[in-house]
Amino acid sequence: MDLNIVTLFFFVLAVLVFIQLRSVLGRRTGNERPPFDPYSNSLVSTGGTLPAHYDRVVNDFSDIDAVFPFGTLLNSGLRDIKKADYTFSPVSFCNGARIAYEIIMVAFSKGDRVDLKKLLSEEVYKGFSKAIDEREAKEESIEFSFVGVKMAEIISASMQKNESYLSVRFCSDIISATYDKNKILIDGDPKSIIEVHDIWIFSRDAYASDPNWKLVATSVNEASSVQDAIVL
Repeated sequence: MDLNIVTLFFFVLAVLVFIQLRSVLGRRTGNERPPFDPYSNSLVSTGGTLPAHYDRVVNDFSDIDAVFPFGTLLNSGLRDIKKADYTFSPVSFCNGARIAYEIIMVAFSKGDRVDLKKLLSEEVYKGFSKAIDEREAKEESIEFSFVGVKMAEIISASMQKNESYLSVRFCSDIISATYDKNKILIDGDPKSIIEVHDIWIFSRDAYASDPNWKLVATSVNEASSVQDAIVL
């Protein structure tokens, strides 16, 4: 067989294989894994079709009432959020908030703007990024270890138009030490575990097609009444 014919045959075969692979691997089918959402309650998307038991599900507040006493402001706020998004679960959210808290703390210490941008509102991201810029300008470095979250509790919940707001009080253990450009310790202690207390406020658009929770504010003060707070 002529060499040119053989070459042409394998070239055509390669093109056909490429086209076949591209048709399988290069096309979105709708079954791809969604981006990581630490707050997800792992419910499978219904693809725009409400389940047959939707009416029963949307009016089921048993998971809220079991933890947060009926009649309290916190219970009422959580019910409002669930009315807007029937998949919402306070327990699942709080578990996700623990994960997000660690991711954000570690990302900030490392100066990882990519992870921060995924979980912070635009305004909060600007503040975090500015602090990282200042640290880098001084050539300071941080040695950071996240020991764990000792407590995470929802202390307030509300709906404002389409926006859901949840305030969470965290108590965590960390190890943190800051060094200057000459590697001299200027803050913290690399051998000591310290207890940190924070109040973070998360928000999301309950009616958005991809309603990811974002950190919209941080505080070390009591932003609202915590008499109804329940540790999860």
